[in-house]
Amino acid sequence: MAVTAAAILAVSYLVNRPASGGSLSSVALSGAATGPAPEVGRPAPNFTATTVEGVKVTLSSLRGHPVWLTFGASWCQSCRAENPDIEAAYEKYRARGLEVLQIFIEDSKSDIEEYAKRTGLTYPKIDDSGRIANSYRIVGIPSHFFIDSSGILREIRISSLDPSMISEDLAQIGVESAGSSG
Repeated sequence: MAVTAAAILAVSYLVNRPASGGSLSSVALSGAATGPAPEVGRPAPNFTATTVEGVKVTLSSLRGHPVWLTFGASWCQSCRAENPDIEAAYEKYRARGLEVLQIFIEDSKSDIEEYAKRTGLTYPKIDDSGRIANSYRIVGIPSHFFIDSSGILREIRISSLDPSMISEDLAQIGVESAGSSG
């Protein structure tokens, strides 16, 4: 099963890599994958976690809202490069219900808080011990999962995203495209 998941992620990366040459930082997670692998067209794997801000969040409790899960780290150059675009999309569409959760991998809570403060990230951030990343079969960051308001995974993107890709993916989960007036 792990080999199949790795193959799917590799193919997804090759198909979805941005033309601008976005890069991917590999991560080596400890622990085993749990539950079924994420699959486009199926319900996204549920999880419960506490944000670095101290708020408990359960993915299933966000039903009724489009959700963008983004896996990254403060030390990941590609993640840092795309975070302003993620923040801009969140600011533009949160009044329309968009939920963004960034799951930080291999980062301490204090590093996440300092990074978020320095860069102005306002969306919720989760310090993941690997449990969530393992359930989503993360092998590299940044990785993105776009979930519609009914909890169905609509798109998986491995590697950094540019604004046009963000618009396409948000449109797939029911958020108006960035090109629309807003």
